[in-house]
Amino acid sequence: MNSSTAPAVPHTPLTAAALRSRLRLPLIGSPMFIVSGPELVIAQCKAGIVGSFPALNARPQSLLDEWLHRIREELDAHDRAYPERPAAPFAVNQIVHKSNDRLERDVETCLKHRVPLVITSLGAREDVYRVFREAGTLVMHDVINARFAHKAIEKGAGGLIAVAAGAGGHAGLLSPFALVQEIRNWYDGPLALSGAIANGRSILAAEALGADFAYAGSMFIAASEANAVEAYKADIVTGDAEGIVYTSLITGVHGNYLKSSLRRAGLDPDNLGNGDPSTMTFGSAAPPKAWKDIWGAGQGIGAVRAVEPVAVQVDRLAQEYHEARARLEHS
Repeated sequence: MNSSTAPAVPHTPLTAAALRSRLRLPLIGSPMFIVSGPELVIAQCKAGIVGSFPALNARPQSLLDEWLHRIREELDAHDRAYPERPAAPFAVNQIVHKSNDRLERDVETCLKHRVPLVITSLGAREDVYRVFREAGTLVMHDVINARFAHKAIEKGAGGLIAVAAGAGGHAGLLSPFALVQEIRNWYDGPLALSGAIANGRSILAAEALGADFAYAGSMFIAASEANAVEAYKADIVTGDAEGIVYTSLITGVHGNYLKSSLRRAGLDPDNLGNGDPSTMTFGSAAPPKAWKDIWGAGQGIGAVRAVEPVAVQVDRLAQEYHEARARLEHS
């Protein structure tokens, strides 16, 4: 990994405490393929939570530079207009799986724009961690068990995202209670928890379990600013946990998807085979496309009741969070 584009003077790296101090709620909006773009990220950051997007959403690769410039410009303008409530930091997700042939160029672009937080997925890469660490960027790696967590920290990740059962997209099978417990037995660094988080009570519960942050995505598919087709948003609004299926067929890596989208693609959600993890492909001559035709979603979508702007969603999360906290403090 070439680090020649790293800033000569590293920016001040984020810590869990420093990141939390810049947030309205201890919440990171997870990066979602196709769905997460500049509009969603900017709205999330302005609302006071971390907004993120996969670098691969910017196609062609040169578009990533434009997106990061736009995000920086609009958030800086927001901070000048509202110094009393500055925007939260943003994050970029890097897929470090060997199938990603643009990783090095995407890393260089993130270094150029001094991205404060990077989320890595589908592999632990020591060279990627080193380059960002030298630039002062916090890198959090998503994991589905303690073994992968150990591996990521040993290779230099600066934080972890525990992806528990019920999370949308690529997810694990472990209970959040078990997963956070096993990680906190040996790790005291930055930790976020993902898995069916879609209300303020769940954010508080994530903190109670020992996480520094909650990590939520599926609820924001129904955001007005999300780059999702109307049918996708409608399925989130009308769906619930029973409408989610866990399968490796779509990308070769196990994940949670909407049964309704599988049926529309001509698949039987109750009779699915396995995908190829080495190539992350469906394995068919003319397969439905992951994320475009087959829609990821987590088990928490039963909490979503309408398509709304991010600001409205986060206002509700904040109200629920503080009400739940007050009940505990007065019980």
